[in-house]
Formats: sequence, structure tokens, C-alpha cells
Amino acid sequence: MPQPQNELLHGTLQTLVLRTVARGPLHGYAIARWLEESTGDVLQIEDGSLYPALYRMEKAGWIQAEWGTSELGRKVKTYQITPAGRKRLVARTEEWAKFSRAISKVLLVCF
Repeated sequence: MPQPQNELLHGTLQTLVLRTVARGPLHGYAIARWLEESTGDVLQIEDGSLYPALYRMEKAGWIQAEWGTSELGRKVKTYQITPAGRKRLVARTEEWAKFSRAISKVLLVCF
């Protein structure tokens, strides 16, 4: 059975990745580590989720990839957000904020 946070993450991973690469180009491992670190390791980004999402996002035109060199001198594929990806990020962020406020109204009701 998947961990509860994994179920919640599934629907938001693409938006989180867009937000991450909006900060600047990163390779897959760096994307995962930044998300994990910035959430205090609450989110654990697995390769089996991240790389298919990156592929789908590239195919959709929200990110573009190019080959570069990592901090360790290894050849890596880096990802950066596109103008279409920025539009998607803005729209999804607004949707998430509205959804989150609605859910919070239900879950945070004092009994």
C-alpha cells in the first residue's frame, strides 16, 4: 500500500517540478533532492515517478532538456522551464491554492 504522502504527491509532482526548474536548470537528481530538502524530507521523490513525469512534461512542451555536466563532472540531462511551462505553473498554482483552501475549510474545522 502506498504511503499517504505518495498518494498526495502523485497529483502535484508535475507542478512541483515546474516550480523547481523555474528557479533554474537542474538535472533529475538535483530536482528530487531540492524537493526533498525544501520539504524537510516529508516528500520522497522516487526515480520511478520523477523520470516518467519529466518525460511527459518535456513531451507536453512545459520543460526542455539539454545535456550538460554535473557538479561531479558527469554527463547529465538538465531541465529548464519553457514559456508554456511558466503558464502551466501559474495556472496550476492558482488551482492548487483554491483547492487547498477548500480542503482546509473541511479538515481544519474545530469540533
